[in-house]
Formats: sequence, structure tokens, C-alpha cells
Amino acid sequence: MTISLFVDNISKAFGGNQVLKSVTFSLQKGEILGLLGPNGSGKSTLLNAISGFTAIDSGTITAGAERIDKMPPHRIIRAGIARTFQLPAMPAKMTVMEVVMAAGTRHHGIWNGLFSLPSGRRAERKDHMKATGLLDTLLLTKVRDMPAAALSGGQKKLLGIACALMGDPDILMLDEPMAGVHPTLRQELVATLQTLSGNGISLVIIEHDMHFITSLCERCIVLDRGHIVASCHPDDLSKNQEVLDAYLGGASRALKEAV
Repeated sequence: MTISLFVDNISKAFGGNQVLKSVTFSLQKGEILGLLGPNGSGKSTLLNAISGFTAIDSGTITAGAERIDKMPPHRIIRAGIARTFQLPAMPAKMTVMEVVMAAGTRHHGIWNGLFSLPSGRRAERKDHMKATGLLDTLLLTKVRDMPAAALSGGQKKLLGIACALMGDPDILMLDEPMAGVHPTLRQELVATLQTLSGNGISLVIIEHDMHFITSLCERCIVLDRGHIVASCHPDDLSKNQEVLDAYLGGASRALKEAV
């Protein structure tokens, strides 16, 4: 299997708080990896480190054959890594379609579009078709002309995914994509993400919805206080004592001893 991402022995502290401690894992091409752990375990910091929003203190992060841990976020996006955010902020003066189209400008350059150069017009038409398809897939077509900031929290999550996919990423990282999303859309979103995986896109997903994780992910990494305490199939999580301790603390051992 081809490795899309290799996180090697990275650590990060904020003052005296050691948030990530010697974290190492790899991500295969087309793999769907769940990133789990209780609140404060370091999940979002790890995504921020990979995507360039948080500088690491030590270790390396490599995408393909390219080291990315010293790159700013915009260069990491160009290297093929896209992400969504737990609480996405959307512009109040742009429509849903305009926001998605803006996410596609990195392909042809904004100047071509502004000055209506032929290459810019062709790329814009191509982006428009792609954006239309993504909005349809994510059931956002009916709100395409609404201000992006007026969407519900769940719709903003889906719009964030559409924007990330406009860049044709090799790796897509999603921070709690199910939070606020209507239950009727969840199965469709699972199918969409499985299709992306089948097309060779690697996914890293932070999510607390275990049904979503078990129906989608092939492997899970569990963080606890900055350490990886498990790397296994979702079905094996409930049998792992370190995972139970991470979520339940001493109560898990007390319950086991009582039984």
C-alpha cells in the first residue's frame, strides 16, 4: 500500500500543557481513518498540526515524498491536504455557490478570472460544473443562492466539505462532520465518503458518533492526553482496556472488577 501521510514522533506543548506527546502514525492511500479520544485528548491540535495551523515542537510530517511540517497552510493545501473545521465560519455577503466557486480558484489563478482570460473562463466553467455537482451530492442545491452565513450549523459543515473537495485533495481531514447534520443525510454522506476513498482519497475523521465511525472507518486511532493508546478496527475498540480507561477513567476498571 502507498503511504499518503506519515506523522513521525511529533510533540506539541502550549506553555506547560503537553498536548501531543511523540505521536506517530501513517495513513494509506484511500484509507478512512477515525481519530478518536475524549475532549482535551489532542485530536484537534493534531489536525491543526498536519494542516499547518499549529507549529509542532518536534518530529516531522510528510505527505507523499514531501515534508510539510514547516509549510504554511496555503502551501499544505497546494500539496494536496484539505480540511474542514468543527465550527466553520462563512462569509455573510457571499452566496453558497459563490463560496464554493471561490474554493476552486487555486486551479487557474484568480487573475485569469478577474481579467477574463480564455484559460480563466474555461476553468471557471469547469469549476461551476464541479461546484454544482458537489452541492447536489451534499443536498445543498436548494440553498445555493442563500447567504452562506445564513445556513444551519449542519449545512455549514456540508458546505465546508464541498469547498475542501473543490481543490481535488489527496487527503481530506474532517473535524466532526456529523455534528448538526440532519439524520436523513448521514447515510448519503457515508456513501459519498466511501466513494472518495474508492477514488484514492485518504480521509482522517474526528467524530464522536460511533455508529458513523463503525459504518465508515477501516481503522481508528485513539488519543488520550496526547498519546496514541490504540490503533485498531472500530469493532475492537470496546475490547481495549486503554480505550475504556481513556473514556471512563477508573470507572471502567471498577466496573470490570465488579462484574
